[in-house]
Amino acid sequence: MTPRPTIIDCDPGTDDAIALWLALASPELDVRMVTVVGGNVGLQATLANARAVVGLSGCSVPVVGGADRPLLGRFEDAAYVHGDNGLGGLVLPEGPPAAHGLAADAIRAALRAAPRHSMTLIGLGPATNLGLVFATEPALADNVAEIVLMTGALGEGNVTPSAEFNAWNDPEALDIVLTAGAPVTLATLDVTNQALCRPKHVTALRAASQGACATAAADIWDSVAPSRRSGEQGHEQHDACAVAWAVAPHLFTHADVAARVDCSQGIGRGRTVIDRWGRKPRAPNARFLDKVNADGFFDLVIERLARLP
Repeated sequence: MTPRPTIIDCDPGTDDAIALWLALASPELDVRMVTVVGGNVGLQATLANARAVVGLSGCSVPVVGGADRPLLGRFEDAAYVHGDNGLGGLVLPEGPPAAHGLAADAIRAALRAAPRHSMTLIGLGPATNLGLVFATEPALADNVAEIVLMTGALGEGNVTPSAEFNAWNDPEALDIVLTAGAPVTLATLDVTNQALCRPKHVTALRAASQGACATAAADIWDSVAPSRRSGEQGHEQHDACAVAWAVAPHLFTHADVAARVDCSQGIGRGRTVIDRWGRKPRAPNARFLDKVNADGFFDLVIERLARLP
């Protein structure tokens, strides 16, 4: 199998760290660049965390900083989930310096140089960087093979009753990406809530490897409290689901949907409006992941993280 040329846009973030290590350890992906946005914590911390995660993996992948706030409105983080430093308090060795430039510029340059329908974009945070790319140069959508986004919810949100955090953080940018014309796959809360990390998974990861990355990942898993949404049975591996789809799509079932996002200033702001049944006269513009084989998902994550140093 030829590895998929891939750019990962993220906001590390405890679950972003796991997702990045999964991507970097997977031969199915040729990770060309990691771009960073403010989200789970502020940009200064997310950029430092991305550099540290990539550095610990031993992979030589440029890390480029991007937007520190949404296109409209004010920035709000999720440090109450991820800790003040974004990694649950875990302190990693400092990674290589960030590459020069801005994320949106770097993504545009990479897409301009890519053949048509060749580049995979995986978005694990607010869509600001990706929204800037397609708002300013919409023709670049032709060079995208797939955009995989961890964002949104068919049902209840996790930051408001209506909205998932990434979609709520920058709905205008997300709507730009959803309507850019490139193939989009959505890993929403509806599927990521099925990937619950439990104590048995931490134990299995520690048994699989004592390498630096696996140990750090297990420490991160240990740092995250069980979620109320899961009945305190575990905590969701949101971002790693998006990467797992790109690596092992057989673990998921999916449906074609029409998807938009509420950009109003009311109580529904950030809600993703997902039509699975063709109830409105709009053609499907996204693939919706509805189920994941959770056992297979964690087997994949643990096996791949154990490959890293």
